[in-house]
Amino acid sequence: MSSQKAGPRTRSLDFGDRYTCPVCRHGEITGLALMDAFACNFCRHIFTANLADQSVQVADSVQPMTWRWTGWNWQSAYQTDPNLTAFVWLVAVVLVVLPTGIVWLSSYTFPPLPGSPWAWFPVVWVSITFTAHLLMVAWLLAEHYQFPPYVSSKVRMRHFLNRF
Repeated sequence: MSSQKAGPRTRSLDFGDRYTCPVCRHGEITGLALMDAFACNFCRHIFTANLADQSVQVADSVQPMTWRWTGWNWQSAYQTDPNLTAFVWLVAVVLVVLPTGIVWLSSYTFPPLPGSPWAWFPVVWVSITFTAHLLMVAWLLAEHYQFPPYVSSKVRMRHFLNRF
């Protein structure tokens, strides 16, 4: 008796089937009636499909994000421009380091008087500047790369706010 493990059954991309959404990874994409496209029931993204390549591409976004169906899950086929990616990360580092450095330099150049009640303020101000700029850059990177947890939480927040 041979002991073969039954692996996951692979299936090909078909408009009549349901698949996990490659963007939010929470909803399901299904074929749209009378169209060669899919739509997610959670994040509401629309995907154009190429059944020959077993791939889908987001149709309602500025970024050309593409995923290839492997038979049981999605694999990103989105090829970013390395120059653009390096530029985005360079801008992100500058947006965090430059303002924080300016605030730190001013507090270093003009320190508070020793023993004054506001001696703690420069350290707190540098920390607040760093944290605020880091959060803004994290938000911009999440918007640029469309991380699934970010997209999912954005959709949940929109559903929550629409209740009121």
